[in-house]
Amino acid sequence: MFRHSMRTLLVSLCALTAASQAATAVVLAVPADQARTTSTPARALRTQTLSDLAAAMKGEAYANASYSLFAVQADGRTWSSGGKLVINKAGQAVGALFRSTAQTELNEHLREAAALAGTVGTNAANLRQSINGESYEHQVMYRGFAEQARKDGDLKAADLFTEIAADEGRHRNAYRTALTVLTTGRGAIPAPPMAKTVPVPAGLPKVKAARTKANLDTAMHGEALANAKYLLYAAHARQTGNAALARLFEGTAGVELHEHFAGEAVLAGLVRTTKTNLRTAITGERGEVSTVYPGFAKRATAVGDSAAARYFRNTAADEATHAAAFQQALNQLR
Repeated sequence: MFRHSMRTLLVSLCALTAASQAATAVVLAVPADQARTTSTPARALRTQTLSDLAAAMKGEAYANASYSLFAVQADGRTWSSGGKLVINKAGQAVGALFRSTAQTELNEHLREAAALAGTVGTNAANLRQSINGESYEHQVMYRGFAEQARKDGDLKAADLFTEIAADEGRHRNAYRTALTVLTTGRGAIPAPPMAKTVPVPAGLPKVKAARTKANLDTAMHGEALANAKYLLYAAHARQTGNAALARLFEGTAGVELHEHFAGEAVLAGLVRTTKTNLRTAITGERGEVSTVYPGFAKRATAVGDSAAARYFRNTAADEATHAAAFQQALNQLR
């Protein structure tokens, strides 16, 4: 019975993964004309629609980052007492499902929302947006989070927040230099930073205060979004012939995801057992299907933002498919 259920799981998930990978084969293009920004379509949308698109981007970026970590946990490679590597094939199938879904969230859902919202502008505009974001995180957000964590006795979190605040200051300075090079034609764009990849094993939260947990959640959403936006900015830089700027954005994106987000995920206890991770994913996807995206679509329809409303409806349908795939995987693992 157990062997039969494993075969069923593998066959089912392979089919689901193949379908999902086919769906993500087409990556939506972001306008690449450096001579103009994408502010015109952004202004055409109502303020609430833009706000909902921003929320959608943050949620999709967070799902991409989380599912990528869940995939590593699901792979389930362990060493036997005899010193042999044991590969959990059922777990690898679930890992493949998490990875393909993560790519859909990033390469389809987030990119389409970014195109509708006019997120990507000229290289100079993208740098200015990045400088503003990094300045806020360096000067205000992470310093405030560190102070609160220290007061609450969560010293590991305080140290991490302080370290990330310093990193964001360096990112801001690199972007400032790049902007000067871009606007004056003098100097060289800084070399990209190198990410120190932080492993994220399954485990419980390493912090105790509710405030610290909430701040970690805010920080992880911010880092996931920064990673996604910098990848979009990097793609635009390459399309406009600025490979050095693209490398700077890509390197910084890697730090935000593999170092900052991962370090925060360890303290937050984001990754648990594969079954728990599947339940978490199912809950999130169903919430988007039943509440989040229908609400966004209703508001966009009411003010005549039909393209955005269509995007919200289509994304909700995709998330229903994701929820069903995750539920099927969970059922087979029981």
